[in-house]
Amino acid sequence: MSSITVTLPDGSQQVVPLGTRPIDIAKSIGNRLAEDAVVARVNGELYDLTRPLESNATVEILTSKNPEALEVYRHSTAHLLAAAVLELYPETKLGIGPPTETGFFYDFQREEPFTPEDLEKIEKRMWELQRKDLPFGRVMTPKAVGLKKYKELGEPLKCELIEEKAEEVFSEYTLGDHFIDFCRGPHVPSTGRLKAFKLLSIAGAYWKGDERNQQMQRIYGTAFFTKKELDEYLQRLEEARKRDHRKLGQELDLFSIQDLAGPGLIFFHPKGAVIRKILEDWMRDQYLERGYSLVYTPHIARSDLWKTSGHYNFYSENMFKRMELEDAEYQLKPMNCPFHILIFRDRLRSYRELPVRLGELGTVYRYERSGVMHGLLRVRGFTQDDAHIFCTPDQVEDEIVQCLRFALDVLKTFGFDQYEAELSTWDNGASGKYDGTPEQWALAENALRGALDRLGMKAKVMPDEAAFYGPKIDVKLVDAIGRLWQLSTVQFDFTLPRRFNLEYVGEDGKRHQPLMVHRALYGSVERFFGILVEHYAGAFPVWLAPVQAAVLPITDRQLDYARQVHTKLLEAGFRSMLDDRSEKVNLKIREAQLQKIPYMLVVGAREAESGTVSVRNRKHGDQGVQPLDQFMATLRQLVEAKTPSE
Repeated sequence: MSSITVTLPDGSQQVVPLGTRPIDIAKSIGNRLAEDAVVARVNGELYDLTRPLESNATVEILTSKNPEALEVYRHSTAHLLAAAVLELYPETKLGIGPPTETGFFYDFQREEPFTPEDLEKIEKRMWELQRKDLPFGRVMTPKAVGLKKYKELGEPLKCELIEEKAEEVFSEYTLGDHFIDFCRGPHVPSTGRLKAFKLLSIAGAYWKGDERNQQMQRIYGTAFFTKKELDEYLQRLEEARKRDHRKLGQELDLFSIQDLAGPGLIFFHPKGAVIRKILEDWMRDQYLERGYSLVYTPHIARSDLWKTSGHYNFYSENMFKRMELEDAEYQLKPMNCPFHILIFRDRLRSYRELPVRLGELGTVYRYERSGVMHGLLRVRGFTQDDAHIFCTPDQVEDEIVQCLRFALDVLKTFGFDQYEAELSTWDNGASGKYDGTPEQWALAENALRGALDRLGMKAKVMPDEAAFYGPKIDVKLVDAIGRLWQLSTVQFDFTLPRRFNLEYVGEDGKRHQPLMVHRALYGSVERFFGILVEHYAGAFPVWLAPVQAAVLPITDRQLDYARQVHTKLLEAGFRSMLDDRSEKVNLKIREAQLQKIPYMLVVGAREAESGTVSVRNRKHGDQGVQPLDQFMATLRQLVEAKTPSE
């Protein structure tokens, strides 16, 4: 066959010589498309633009407008990084270098640690290689030949990857005369296409993410199609650094992690505890208003419970070790769901009692590895706003609708006006890795889709991303600087009702298995707390602020009046702080400002005489002199309305 037929996205066809490359097809369509092209999709598979076509094919040219193109672009930049590292530090061994949602990284094995100065040198060399416009070359290699070659090169990690992942003939990619790497690709045609990138940081990482393996050095970077996009991202990154909840948590005295107690265990200080109490009280009040029953369950249970639930076998790596007590083995709970199940099945229920909604702010414990813990966002002990709904098939869609409405109310209440939703589905049983029957999956997915439709919520479908025990909807909030955060989850479960033999008596007098829905809206109190800190940059709205007003006497002569103001605020239910230090009032104002206290009430001789306060707002400055009652009325209005800003 000397020629092949290429079918384009619009249905048109071209007859081209065998071995024609996607870039040639792009050029035949137009020079602009060829210039903008990043990668091709050939028969549904991503192809290098320079890879020859071997048979009739459907071909789509992808540009920067396609999400897959950015992944290829960043993957190519990771290879450029690896090539630069090997030129500068030839003794370095290569690990893996994938693209990420925000950029890329590459793992290296090297005795000497990389330094910030090394990072500058590496990036400089990357730009030198970029300007050379070196081609990315694809080479097909027999597995045995490749293993021998990488063994001779002293690349044991590559040998390990080839043994595990390579087919009998696998692809490698070259860059220049000296760089070659085992890689499935694809890549951009040449380094000249990589026009906007930046190396960001160095971190440690275990090989393949397993702490039993050797530690690697990971270099993080990012890349975009244009310098403008890169600059905007770097600006957002800088803003994120300023908002880092770990930094603000210390500066505002909200929480700490104590070395003597251990990593991943959070100590909420008085100010942080105030905010946490507000979060928990609001959620519990909502439970009661929305027809949930509050429950409290233990922190520990016999290992037999976890054997029944399946966690003993399938989740053991994430659980703390078993404890031998006098009557049996016990383990700290990683989940609340088995405990709620035990409450549900404590007695046989009628269909008339369903749905049963059990809610708890329950603390769970998971053995997170040291390398992945991150402030409040990834911890070992955390409190989930966990609820489990037991219902009939006829009730399930209504229950999902209520859960999603609840999730949207959480967003609105705490000042988030943007979100994205994802619907994770199964693979229709093709892999055999999912529990439940096709009928159950159809019922569950249809209920989730129906609930989304009823609320007018758009959700990105994530095929084959469901949990093995059921489909789910994830709601991700968008914060003040445009970052996505995983928040609420509504999750079906086909497994636990069967494992625990859950039953209810139906209208027909027979016993039936209820449907079970997991639902968490904060995700965890700790994580949500951290998100709030970063969203508001520590300047919490008045209703959440640990101190709502600071009373600042100008001199000691106004202390008595300042104490009266402070007492009236406390008696009215406001969170007030009295700064009675013998310091200049400007210093007091500045420190209150740094503590991000919403209001500062300055009292001097004039205010003491007239029974007023001079109001300063942390954002808007001087608000003038007001009667105390007037100020308190304004403050109460802001608190009751849960206004996100003052």
